[in-house]
Amino acid sequence: MIALIKKEMFNDRIRQVLSYVPSAIFPAIIFPAIFLDNSGLILTEDNPKIIAAIIATIIGIFSRSIIATIFSGLASYWFIIFVI
Repeated sequence: MIALIKKEMFNDRIRQVLSYVPSAIFPAIIFPAIFLDNSGLILTEDNPKIIAAIIATIIGIFSRSIIATIFSGLASYWFIIFVI
């Protein structure tokens, strides 16, 4: 419904609050994919997804590139799974 409303109809305060929505929703989507297994238990040891997420985070901080971050995360995850 919000997508159907024109941006001009929002005041500055509403625009500022809505600008935080993507940052708040992204961790809620990513956390279960990285830390939870199929039964809903938290996996912290021997979890290649955590190592790949850390590598992708470091690359993302230094490169400031979304493509480099995604590629490094996928490449490191596949490397850990198939090679190590």
